[in-house]
Order: sequence, then structure tokens, then C-alpha cells
Amino acid sequence: MAYVFCNQCGHRNPPDSGFCSSCGNVLDRIADHTITLAKVDPLQEAPGPEDDVVVSVGDLDGGVASLIVRSGAQAGQSFALHDQLTHLGRHPDSEISLDDITVSRRHAEVERTKRGYVVRDAGSLNGTYVNAERIDDEVDLHQGDELQVGKFRLVFFERTDG
Repeated sequence: MAYVFCNQCGHRNPPDSGFCSSCGNVLDRIADHTITLAKVDPLQEAPGPEDDVVVSVGDLDGGVASLIVRSGAQAGQSFALHDQLTHLGRHPDSEISLDDITVSRRHAEVERTKRGYVVRDAGSLNGTYVNAERIDDEVDLHQGDELQVGKFRLVFFERTDG
């Protein structure tokens, strides 16, 4: 049984508890957390909240980072970076297959290293961008970085709860 510990007093509570039985503090449960990513399309008027992509943190794999699709046909989909090397591209054998003509067959790759995750372009025609800057060499990825592959925008996210 996975207990929920109170952030206020440290008391151990049953997993289905919403409040600490010792101090009454609201318990912080990862299943209640969400990530909201506003859709970005410079050719349209400002998007409203109904256009936002909402992902539950509890649905993301722990222990590895994920790329969450912010815009494109697969908006809201998340991809866990389990492998040492993850390929992104239009090729169906890619670990992250992005089906659009703006994406090269072998577009980019994300590697898990001892210092963290790095991304590099794999010789794509349209280039690979991190936070709206085209990359020529490998670039370290940090929490919240936006990776652009063709018309797809993916946000890098690591769960901090393990």
C-alpha cells in the first residue's frame, strides 16, 4: 500500500485520503496535478482556454522524461523517453513518429546521458529548434523547453517525484 505523507506535519495517511488525519492539511497527490500547455499558432487569433492542451502528471511515466505534443495533429499526446536514444521523424520506425510532410523521415534524436537529456538535429531539411532557436549541435534539454520538429511543438517535462 502506497501511503500519502503530509507535507505539513509528515504524518502517514491512507492512500485515498484527501486531508491529513493528524493536522487536517490538504494532501498533495500527484494524480491531482495537471500540466496546461497553451496552443500556439501565430497565424490565428489568440487561442482561448478551450484550445489548451491539458495532461495529467499522474499519467506520465516516472523516472524518465517525456515530450508532450503542444501543437500539431497529435496535440496532447505524450512520449516517454525510455530508450537511451529516441528518434523523432516521419519514418514509421521512429520511436516518436510525427506524420506530417514538414517533418523529415529522420528529423532529430534525443539522447539520455549522464548529465541529462540532449537533442540533436539528424540532418533534417527544415531544421530542429529549441525554444525558437535553430540548433546546429547538440543542446541540453531542461524542464519546459519547447522542441520544434516541423510544425510539431513538443514540451520537455521531467517528473520530479521519481
